Amino acid sequence: MNNDAENPVPNAPPAAATPPAAATSELNNLLEIISGTSAAIENIWEGDDGSQKYFDMLRTSVDRAAKVTAQMVEHAGGSDKKVLFHPELASFGKLKNSAGPAPEKKRRTLLVVDDESMALVLAKRVLTEAGFEVVTAQSGFECLDLFRKRPGHFDLVLLDLTMPFMDGEETFGRLRSIRPDVVVVVSTGFIAQERLDRMLNAGMAGFLRKPHRPDELVANIQTVLERVKISRVGCAVGAIASTF
Repeated sequence: MNNDAENPVPNAPPAAATPPAAATSELNNLLEIISGTSAAIENIWEGDDGSQKYFDMLRTSVDRAAKVTAQMVEHAGGSDKKVLFHPELASFGKLKNSAGPAPEKKRRTLLVVDDESMALVLAKRVLTEAGFEVVTAQSGFECLDLFRKRPGHFDLVLLDLTMPFMDGEETFGRLRSIRPDVVVVVSTGFIAQERLDRMLNAGMAGFLRKPHRPDELVANIQTVLERVKISRVGCAVGAIASTF
């Protein structure tokens, strides 16, 4: 008699299906890492004509995959925006675009927060090479610990949304309770439109959807910092004028 037939070994329970939003976010995170790694390797191999065609193929593949994940984001109910700034910063950009702020002499300091260690390594490399001082944290708790010690030290916090134990939205709220004027940009592979609107209304400076190329990341962070500077100068001038 077949004992296995009478006492069948129970099969392992099927793995829980990953929700579309989480899967889309993870795919965009992976594309972010692939894109950043490709750019780093390309810098190392710069000048080698034989390798260039393979980097071109890799960039094209990443761009095609990013278009697919963008469709998945929209299908899962996420924001279809690639880059979005707080309305106040967006309006300052339109008004002052022709006359940008004076060049910065002070080196800007960024706090980059992501639970994905590879993404942190790549972001730090890209942003450091762009001239920023970069401090990294791998969780919301570590971010708050660093920020609480020197709240005035950081010009901008680049914050991942999907993190264990304390997600980006909760971390953002706690950062604001420490320093209400903190400049926070969320960088994530997926965010529901309702959540994005809520965080923007709460004072978030901007949103960048992964994946983004290294040059895009640098350009968008510089844009946010420039517009924040313009907005604060404008507020200061308005306050002085109101005293007369």
